[in-house]
Amino acid sequence: MALNFQQRNSAFLRRVLLVAFLVMSIVLVAVYAREGESGPVHAVQGAVSNAVAPLRFVGAAAGSATSAAGEGIENATADESTLSGLREYNAELIERYAQMEEYRQENERLRQLLDLKDAAGINGVGARVIGRSSEAWSQTVTIDKGSADGVDSGLTVMAASGVVGQVFETAEHTAKVRLLSDPKSGAAALVQSSRAEGIVRGSLEGLLYLENLDADATVNPGDVVVTSGLGGSYQKGLVIGTVVKVDSQQGGATRRAVVSPNDQASSLEEVLVVFGVGSDESDASSGSSNAGNEGSDA
Repeated sequence: MALNFQQRNSAFLRRVLLVAFLVMSIVLVAVYAREGESGPVHAVQGAVSNAVAPLRFVGAAAGSATSAAGEGIENATADESTLSGLREYNAELIERYAQMEEYRQENERLRQLLDLKDAAGINGVGARVIGRSSEAWSQTVTIDKGSADGVDSGLTVMAASGVVGQVFETAEHTAKVRLLSDPKSGAAALVQSSRAEGIVRGSLEGLLYLENLDADATVNPGDVVVTSGLGGSYQKGLVIGTVVKVDSQQGGATRRAVVSPNDQASSLEEVLVVFGVGSDESDASSGSSNAGNEGSDA
């Protein structure tokens, strides 16, 4: 009985306290609503808010750190999963850039050949170098044009800077070119300024020599050397190179000069095979026309 009485008293006390708390809350709300910001209830509220502010800051910082850590873990996981793809994409970009650079350089070389062709009135066919001789004493290259393209032995071959060699062997779709720097080469030439004549020959060291110059011929470093057209081996008036040194031999009947070649075999990539030069073609066509007219008159 005593235990039951205690339990009933405890339950009654809880009810009383709950009612008192509700009444007090209602009174405080009413007072809070009626009083101004300087009232006592507002003052108590501000004090409590200031007291718990640090706790709110710590909670916000902890939440921000947790969020940042979660994002960091997520980013690290994403980077790891996409790293391989990024490497592949980067390699692809590098390859594309290299390919575009190759296209740009090739386009520039072909443009220079076209400019040379137009400026000199050259009729010919462009070709790519597809092979080089591996023999140290042989300066020859193989091109991807042959007899099917009108290429024949004896035709002059040029790069953008001038004459580089002559076709000496042909197949249906390829041809071999002996460069001027080959020891077996020889081209009738003259010094453009003084018209002094000689023969340009190659050498084992890859230099060009303008030989058989008269002892009193006027030749100076910087003079341009061009083909003379004598002997019919090369088209006339095409640039071979520039004099870089003149041998000062005394008492000899002839002199020679060192000529800087237009291009080395290792740097040739595209060339122009010359079928004819403008003035020669015009003379040939006019000659054919005159012959036809004379035949019709007869």
